[in-house]
Amino acid sequence: MISFALAVAAATLATGFAATLALRLLPTVRLQLAGLALLAVALPLLAVLLSGWVMFHMGDDVKILAVAAASSSAAVAAALALGTSIARRIDRLRSASSRLAGGDLRARAPDRGPRELAELGRSFNEMATSLEGLFDARRELVAAASHDLRTPIASITAMLEAIEDGLAEPEEYLAPLQDQVRRLGALVEDLFELARIDAGALAHELRATQLAALVESCVRGLEAEARARNVRLEQRIDTTAPTVRCAPEQVERVLLNLLTNALRHTPSDGTVAVILASERDRVRVTVEDSGEGIPAGTERRIFDRFWRGDSARTAADGGAGLGLAIARGLVEAQGGEIWAERGETGGARVSFTIPAGAA
Repeated sequence: MISFALAVAAATLATGFAATLALRLLPTVRLQLAGLALLAVALPLLAVLLSGWVMFHMGDDVKILAVAAASSSAAVAAALALGTSIARRIDRLRSASSRLAGGDLRARAPDRGPRELAELGRSFNEMATSLEGLFDARRELVAAASHDLRTPIASITAMLEAIEDGLAEPEEYLAPLQDQVRRLGALVEDLFELARIDAGALAHELRATQLAALVESCVRGLEAEARARNVRLEQRIDTTAPTVRCAPEQVERVLLNLLTNALRHTPSDGTVAVILASERDRVRVTVEDSGEGIPAGTERRIFDRFWRGDSARTAADGGAGLGLAIARGLVEAQGGEIWAERGETGGARVSFTIPAGAA
């Protein structure tokens, strides 16, 4: 009889542990806990049924006690095993968050297991990846800004030292000093503009505007520079394009930036064209040129800060690499999009859209 009771107890324990392993395979913590609750109820209930059967057939209280103890122990063991498994996963997530808070930007959490914990781990890893990208971008921004600020400051310092040592007259360096100060001021202003865009503090008033008149004004303003570079400046305007909702002065700044870049990278006897077209509920403005084009795979990178297509190009002839980053911020702040692509026959094509409609 004792051996029979031990066999029943062992079978009950085995059933409890098997059920525990099965519970760990359930996809969510909610289902695991619900299954554990059912197990905690089912095993004692089974014990009661077995006890009644034993009592009815054998009349042995020891056997009843053994079966009840075995079933209760199995339920407790199952609860401890499942709770330990969940707690271990949560501890790994807590450890990863502690490492991230301590400055380890490479810390990642496990993204396997029950659905809730897996989703929590994936969300944590996405957040950590974003933070790592932001810190990398900040380091790159500081390094690039320091480099581009250092160049005009070094030039100004050298010219002032030459004047102070009597190696040159002040009048000789007056114009170069003014140029370097203007360049330094423009770079600082661009950095402040980017800071305002990042902070969402860009002030603008959206008004109903006809982009056709704005495009014509920008083209007229750059005709002299285009003639000096022997570049043909064209405009193709859809006169049926609707009114858009925008801040005209900011759209003008974006367009002037794109036209200036196109003129800078278009060789003599080349062409720069501005195309204005309507597209459903928006208006698209495209600036395309017949220059050297955009290197393959860099269509998105050209809008990064301080990015220059030619690594050998200096800030003096290629700019600081902030213009397109500012253009993207200004366009997106007005509900539009901006992108770049290679022209069908060579050259570059940069387009942006502005939502149509009254202000």
